Amino acid sequence: MTRPYAEVIGDPIAHSKSPLIHGFWLEKLGIEADYRATRVTPDDLPRYIAGRRDDPTWHGCNVTIPHKIAMLDLVDDPGEVRDSIGAMNTIVRDSDGRVFGTNTDAAGFYAPLAEVDLAGAPVAVIGAGGAARAVLFALARAGVGPVTILNRSPLKGAALLARFGLKGDALPLSATLPPAALLVNTSALGMTGQPPLELDLSPLPEGAIVYDIVYAPLETGLLRQAEARGLETIDGLEMLIGQAAMAFELFFGRPAPRVHDAELRELLTR
Repeated sequence: MTRPYAEVIGDPIAHSKSPLIHGFWLEKLGIEADYRATRVTPDDLPRYIAGRRDDPTWHGCNVTIPHKIAMLDLVDDPGEVRDSIGAMNTIVRDSDGRVFGTNTDAAGFYAPLAEVDLAGAPVAVIGAGGAARAVLFALARAGVGPVTILNRSPLKGAALLARFGLKGDALPLSATLPPAALLVNTSALGMTGQPPLELDLSPLPEGAIVYDIVYAPLETGLLRQAEARGLETIDGLEMLIGQAAMAFELFFGRPAPRVHDAELRELLTR
């Protein structure tokens, strides 16, 4: 009998650490199942979903660049993710064969900031893609102050500010950073195989937090620059593990064993 499985899809996908994370948890819990990485191009995405929909051993997939928005048109949306976050990062096939999408990125992103008072604080966000939507959704719920989005297309950034009811500015990537209390990179810039993210962090005040959701490499150029200034940093593993834990329970029906997080993080940073 074929073992049940879930997977992560994207293009590119070779950098993904999701198979290590989910495989680690499956082994800890003694669950007989697999978790894979599968490259799916944008053109192949509809065909991929159609094929997996009829596979009873497929429990779902995590979704990464560049499919988080396109997925909205391909699966059911019982939680009305389209109208809230506007991007899906987790697709689930339930026992009745229904395939639906949700988003675990927002909660995964916010978890390491839960004890930080961001009410009214100025924030800068790099990027305006699917991950940015989840980040902005979480920031809006946290009641942050003005948000400055820096993106290749400022118009896309302005549209996201309006979507989430946030006050602020949308500027090109070349613009000077504002004196933000929190800077978040939601783009692929700085990821292995992608162009670097070139920012001057000097406008950030002492005590600012720099959060880079990129996790390959784990220590990005942005984080190195922030650490050199003595700023607090949050790396991409925090969000990755947090969102993965919620997806794991949806895929395999048991909570991820987070008591082993220290061991998992050591595995992921080797």
